[in-house]
Amino acid sequence: MAVKVLISTAYLPPLEYISAISGANEILIENEETYLKQSYRNRCYILSAHGPQILTVPVYLGSAHKTLIKDIRIDYSKRWQQVHLRALISSYRSSAFFEYYFEDFEKIILRKSEYLLDLNSLALSTILRIINIPTPVEFTEVFEKDTGQDYDLRYRISPKKDKPGTTPEKEYYQVFGNKFGFIPGLSILDLIFNTGFDAVNYL
Repeated sequence: MAVKVLISTAYLPPLEYISAISGANEILIENEETYLKQSYRNRCYILSAHGPQILTVPVYLGSAHKTLIKDIRIDYSKRWQQVHLRALISSYRSSAFFEYYFEDFEKIILRKSEYLLDLNSLALSTILRIINIPTPVEFTEVFEKDTGQDYDLRYRISPKKDKPGTTPEKEYYQVFGNKFGFIPGLSILDLIFNTGFDAVNYL
């Protein structure tokens, strides 16, 4: 069992992310890093009727794109909330546990959190509650460069490295599995909506 995991914040993170923290007894979310574009920090993948679909939370970036992750604010001038909710409904309304869990995430998305870190943290706490992972989440106070240690996963779980469909995972039922076959690397919501109470057994 991992004793400690140091990991970046993520928006509705992939199964790999949740699996990595599920065995830890200390979870540290990076709070002091410079925001990294095109990462899971503000995006996730779901499975739509047309295949994997990216959902991105638009954000304001500071000068020279060197804003700390804890200071990244969400851009509500774009109608991303409606886009994300419509996409989730379209993709998962026929899944076995959609009606049981959708309202939890609908409230989080519509909450209008000012900061990306707050949105992600609220979603993560809900995910951990649903999957029954009781380990408390803490945040770093000082930034350290990549340690190279096994517990440091901040830059290892990335959509640039692992596109949906390329990371091996234990297969589970997916709504569009008969059309595309099993697609790994999706948001943990795909697992939750499709397997419900049994989700923890796939981590």
